Amino acid sequence: MKKLIIICVALAGSLMPVRAQEVLPDIQREKDRSRLIPISIAGYSNDVESILKFDLEIAGFSLSLGDKAAFALESTGVGGVEGRLTERSTKAVLFANAYNGGTRRTQAHALADDVVKAVLHTPGIARTKIAFKVDTGSNSEIYVSDYDGFGATAITADHAIVAAPAWAPGRKSIYYTSYKSGHPDIYSHDLGSGERRMLANYSGLNTSAAVSPDGKRIAMILSRSGSPDLYVCNSDGSGLKQLTETREDESSPCWSSDGTKICVVSRLNERRGLYIVPSNGGSMTRLRTEGVVNPSEPDWSPDGKTIVFTAQMGGFSICTVPASGGVATVITEGEDPSWAPNSRTVVFARRVKHSRVLSLLDVPTKQVKDVAHNLGSCSQPCWAR
Repeated sequence: MKKLIIICVALAGSLMPVRAQEVLPDIQREKDRSRLIPISIAGYSNDVESILKFDLEIAGFSLSLGDKAAFALESTGVGGVEGRLTERSTKAVLFANAYNGGTRRTQAHALADDVVKAVLHTPGIARTKIAFKVDTGSNSEIYVSDYDGFGATAITADHAIVAAPAWAPGRKSIYYTSYKSGHPDIYSHDLGSGERRMLANYSGLNTSAAVSPDGKRIAMILSRSGSPDLYVCNSDGSGLKQLTETREDESSPCWSSDGTKICVVSRLNERRGLYIVPSNGGSMTRLRTEGVVNPSEPDWSPDGKTIVFTAQMGGFSICTVPASGGVATVITEGEDPSWAPNSRTVVFARRVKHSRVLSLLDVPTKQVKDVAHNLGSCSQPCWAR
């Protein structure tokens, strides 16, 4: 089951101009992604500057002064949120925009997203959402917030154990597991109307719903046939199909970006590992995660290239591995990671004493920063895509 945490990135260093990066070989371009991009920010109120700093640092920028900055972001007016982005080496103005409508916070997020788009040529994530679990004593509830933790709102009031929130595409509904009826069942929750619908309440365990990229199918773990196995069904619960039939436990399914495969955790041959299963049925194939042991809680990047997961090796570590398998890379301490839509940032849970906090991880630079929300112990995050 998924756990949640949000983290931001404190950055330092330099990066070659983006125009030069575009012609670099793939290996060199990937290497340069780990360098921080120095940028200066000037002319903004404290609240707007704080938001811009958070958004840009988690995107791979570092705040710099004067000639040390590769890019300069300056306010072009008074009262509203406006911005002019200049590449210092060429003095080229990449954009000069004013933002209207919404709050100053959403306007600042929009400006940060435009900076990311102009420099990195990828969509920003400052206006995305996350869902996560918050412990409330012996029970828990599912919350939704902006990616930076702002505006956290409980969407359930089950007064029971809940777990494993999973977004449907379009950010309009969430699937999750609840013990509200005394046993683990899977529900869907419409965020607009608040309507809740039962998806799976078979005898035994019903948990770990994962929605396909097109939103048409749901993968889940059910024990209706004995041990917990991987199943898929249509989004309305019809067309249930069993994909694995093992004596061992399966857990934590996630979909490939094209919807043709599912990565799931299993204990085949008494060794916990990651396995790839065709989503329409077929044999399980072990995914090689060389260099780490006890992998669990995988999440497949939206671009299809990388799987992030938790490895338990004395403590909990966040790791990545190519989607085709290979040598795993340990990035930071933590557990239960979930990819952002940009396939670069990960939200995860980090243990602090007897509690868990939400954190964001910039995977290329391996930078991490916590987000304060004063909600208590938070876990099992899921990033809306």
